[in-house]
Amino acid sequence: MSRVLVVGGGLAGAAAASALGSRAVLVERMAAPHDKICGEFLSVEAGVVLAGLGFDLGRMGGRVIDRVRVRGAGRAVEAKLPFCGTGISRRVLDAALLEHAEGRGAKVVLGERVASLEASGAKGPVFLATGKHELRGVGREGAGTIDDMVGFKQYFRGADLGSVVEILLFEGGYAGMQMVEGGLINVCLVIDKARFQALGGQFSGVLEMISHGGWAFLADCVPVLGAPLSISGVPYGYLAPDDGLWRLGDQAAVIPSFCGDGMSIALHSGRLAARVLGDGGAAPAYRRQLMADVGRQVRLAAAVQRFTGGRLGRMLAMAGLSAVPGLAVWLAKLTRVREGALVAPRVSG
Repeated sequence: MSRVLVVGGGLAGAAAASALGSRAVLVERMAAPHDKICGEFLSVEAGVVLAGLGFDLGRMGGRVIDRVRVRGAGRAVEAKLPFCGTGISRRVLDAALLEHAEGRGAKVVLGERVASLEASGAKGPVFLATGKHELRGVGREGAGTIDDMVGFKQYFRGADLGSVVEILLFEGGYAGMQMVEGGLINVCLVIDKARFQALGGQFSGVLEMISHGGWAFLADCVPVLGAPLSISGVPYGYLAPDDGLWRLGDQAAVIPSFCGDGMSIALHSGRLAARVLGDGGAAPAYRRQLMADVGRQVRLAAAVQRFTGGRLGRMLAMAGLSAVPGLAVWLAKLTRVREGALVAPRVSG
């Protein structure tokens, strides 16, 4: 069998390489694992995929998350999750997954860039797992997506949130906050460009706004990163077209981060792609199965993001959650990888 080139060493790429074992050559442009803009919430679905890859998540020291709290429009609603998630940084998890892939026989090459599919020189299949970064010539089409947002991430030290993940809805965007390993608070948010500019075009203005919105304690916490991570132009709601490519993770589907299932979608896509290829299937068969597994969830999450981005939508959403706190849990279930897909069923054709 020909070797499989996996371009990208994030969750999707590492999962695919772990599943492929000695068939995989994974190339990652960064020389070492690094911090990424990510909410870093591992759902129970992600845990199932990791377990299926033989990866022991319990040894990673992540924080247990079993409650969700939503703030917005002057209200706060809390509910118990029907499962226990895990808060763990991407720097730690990505490094462990790449090591796991190597242990299963994959060749992992760090610090090398694949400029394009043509320049890769690959003789066999190529798994495109570059995350939010585009590979020249095979970029994602942003039409119809929510791609006018700016994203930020910062770690803070100085408080303990316990086992809750908190979502803050505000004009033009939302923020998420939870604990990860090492006593760190992950604060990750997206805000539309117009609102960002109205706040001065600086992260400090956004931080002041969310502090006044219910997270006042952050003013007494110490930022860990020298500067917040930032990104723009992410096509939330994107679903890959049938272009014949093996697109994994964010190259296949970009779900708004407030739903907390982007990491499991990435992991599932990597494992599923390896399974379909191993069964003799082609990229179109993989894409059809992945869209059946996550397409509805991505579209629903994008619709919710659009609805809550306006003042009236936030007010109605918070009124509904206040009346029925369980709605938050129900919505979370609807935006997760469907349970039956997690066993990575065999797909033909």
